Amino acid sequence: MAFQLTKKFIDKIETLIEKQDTGSIKNELKIILAPDIAEIIQRLDSKKSEYLFSQFNEEKAADILIEWDEDVRERLLRSLSSKEIVNDVIYNLESDDAADVIQELSDKKKQEVLSNITNPKQARDIADLLSYDDNSAGALMAKELIKVHAQWSILRCVTEMRKQAQTINKVYTIYVVDNNNTLIGTISLKKLLLTHEKTFIEKIYNKQIISVTTNESGEEVAKLMNKYDLIVLPVVNNMGQLVGRITIDDVVDFIKEEAEKDYQ
Repeated sequence: MAFQLTKKFIDKIETLIEKQDTGSIKNELKIILAPDIAEIIQRLDSKKSEYLFSQFNEEKAADILIEWDEDVRERLLRSLSSKEIVNDVIYNLESDDAADVIQELSDKKKQEVLSNITNPKQARDIADLLSYDDNSAGALMAKELIKVHAQWSILRCVTEMRKQAQTINKVYTIYVVDNNNTLIGTISLKKLLLTHEKTFIEKIYNKQIISVTTNESGEEVAKLMNKYDLIVLPVVNNMGQLVGRITIDDVVDFIKEEAEKDYQ
């Protein structure tokens, strides 16, 4: 059952904040999802919202922050140093969400944040996402994905997938690439589970591919995902190499933003 935010509940949270009753606050919010907590925080004044936000661990706080309206998020980011933004926010987000957050910063702070990211691959991935036009597939995609090589056995695939899955919140599809990282197909988890571990991927993967290039428009991405009823779509560069994936939630956010722009 979906959470229903009422004035009575807001009043209760405000009272607990005034008392600084952190135990009761955490008890009230422990099973409430990040989008609902984000809505609660946006209904509070700035002091109370900052206090409530400070009660969550870094991972949950990052999930809440990405759900906020842009102006609310911008206000909080202004109060944080570049190092705090990296440690408390960027490290706890997937690359597409991290790029969205950094995109909202001033040019100076944007460079400071990127320079404070100590993981070279993560810094390169985010910088790459920031280089694409706002309305492109490249700007919508995330770099985190699971890919296997056609020449690998099932056993090796499972081992490699365990490593790759550590950086991904949700696994939708397993992509198959060749030695040049060219996307050549997909394989389902069910197929992996039911196939003998010594079988090679090249013998069982699905060769049908629906993909987009990095420079295709967000509108084209939305059309493809709607037409083929997809929840995730791979993104390739002009040479057909796999560079990222776009999930349905990113497309829904894009459509909402475009609709708001049209309305305004």
